[in-house]
Amino acid sequence: MTPVQNLDSLQSSGAGGDGIVPSNQQKWIELNASITACRLCPRLVSYREDIARVKKRAFRDWEYWGKPVPGFGDPHARLLVVGLAPGAHGSNRTGRMFTGDSSGDFLYAALHRVGMANQPTTVQRDDGLRLQDVFITAICLCVPPDNKPNPEEIRTCQPYLEAEMDLLTGFQGIVALGSLAFQQVLAIFRGHGHTVGRLEFAHNALYELGDGLPWLLASYHPSRQNTQTGRLTIEMFDAIWQRAKNLLDTE
Repeated sequence: MTPVQNLDSLQSSGAGGDGIVPSNQQKWIELNASITACRLCPRLVSYREDIARVKKRAFRDWEYWGKPVPGFGDPHARLLVVGLAPGAHGSNRTGRMFTGDSSGDFLYAALHRVGMANQPTTVQRDDGLRLQDVFITAICLCVPPDNKPNPEEIRTCQPYLEAEMDLLTGFQGIVALGSLAFQQVLAIFRGHGHTVGRLEFAHNALYELGDGLPWLLASYHPSRQNTQTGRLTIEMFDAIWQRAKNLLDTE
């Protein structure tokens, strides 16, 4: 795919899948170029590049991405989905959010069931996946050791998340996947002077934040630890996306 087609990760199709390129396309291209060139966190740079060099035996024939992973989805999205970070052999390998691992399998199958993705599975950046009304990103855009970015790394990455939020001019709601994403979204709003109280993270908890802010819906992260233990079931996850879709349809 050429940069114009995928904007270095952002799909170019409009909310209706009609191939409309966003009016701020150049800003997206510049932002994604800045993201993928970032080397501000030495620990993360070292780790992501080590993973890309050593590889996993099952993917030894792959050329790993090994860079920060920009957000992916509909440039006219009304729903912003915020996760934690790329997976070591998922997004850090494929270069697209939630692509190539079990978390992505769980997420995109759910989005497909609710009509927000054109296919239920995804394996690589050029596999034809398109999202409708959804944009997916994370609070840390590099894979962290043990899936645990430290607070300084999250703060360092925050301007990229804020820039993506600024370019998504029409989003009305946020789904936060996991408590860290939930708290970081609130921290961003507080940092911009909005009065947001101490809100409790709980699966399927919905908060109308007021003050011109989008609503915030919390969900357990679709990590293997959650899905294989039954902490997050298919039915529980489907309820999140159906609720989000219903909220968008009533606005």
